[in-house]
Amino acid sequence: MKKLHQDLKDKEIKELEKEKSNLYQEIAKLQVELKVNPAKDTNLLAKKRQRLAVVLTLVQEKGVKKI
Repeated sequence: MKKLHQDLKDKEIKELEKEKSNLYQEIAKLQVELKVNPAKDTNLLAKKRQRLAVVLTLVQEKGVKKI
């Protein structure tokens, strides 16, 4: 988790916003796919949500610092 946080911490806000929108789309697709055809990696959706939480936290932190 620390490694993921460090990798994302170095990115700019615009890159994080793009990552956030991509993750929202991926999560929506995964939710539909998992209903129709369960995947082998059942933890994939949880991993995406966790990554989204880290991205949202960093966007919030960087947004507060600029004000």
